[in-house]
Amino acid sequence: MNIETEVFKKYKPDFKKLEKSCLKNNDGFIIEKKFQDDNFKAVILITKKGNISSKVIEVESNDEFLPLRIETQQGEFVGQVRKDYKNALIEIRKKYFYKNCFTLEQSNRITDLIFEKYNANPEFLWEKPDGAGVFRNPNSKKWFGIIMDIDRSKIQKNKKGFCEIMNVKLSSKTLEKALKEEGFYPAYHMNKKYWITFILDETIEDKRLMELIEESYNLTSKK
Repeated sequence: MNIETEVFKKYKPDFKKLEKSCLKNNDGFIIEKKFQDDNFKAVILITKKGNISSKVIEVESNDEFLPLRIETQQGEFVGQVRKDYKNALIEIRKKYFYKNCFTLEQSNRITDLIFEKYNANPEFLWEKPDGAGVFRNPNSKKWFGIIMDIDRSKIQKNKKGFCEIMNVKLSSKTLEKALKEEGFYPAYHMNKKYWITFILDETIEDKRLMELIEESYNLTSKK
């Protein structure tokens, strides 16, 4: 994981704040911030879609400081530049970004829809994994959903990489039917007889997911 991904994971740009005080170009917005006694500057590009790219420039030469990206470069000086660069990005994050509950767009949309319909926000009960948020039925205090981040290999053979999944509770009839559809898997880390897993990667439409979440909510409503 590179420095930018680490700093901005689960954060989204606040475009209203960017509009007020940042340089614009055709692609989006540019933020420049000097650090380490003004010997270096971070140049961050934020596209209109919210994608972030950045580079570190040596001010005197106006060249990119490439050792920052070379993992084998572990000297004291390079390490300090990395540390100061990360702190500069964190300051930018505090000023121009806001935090989402989760990383992926669909995860956050579903979270918003759940709150609108059931007035339930995710509860983060554990330090690890930091992406695990539990949705609790306010009527019974039982879980009706959980979103967590895992490696794809946990549910998809021969595939690797970060993903966010959701587990919901279903009737045996609904569960059996859903498992025949693309994007649904036997429950990860839950009782496979009652729970099902889906990846929040836009494979399944929000409307379909909310139908299943509604069933899970109803099944967990009784104390």
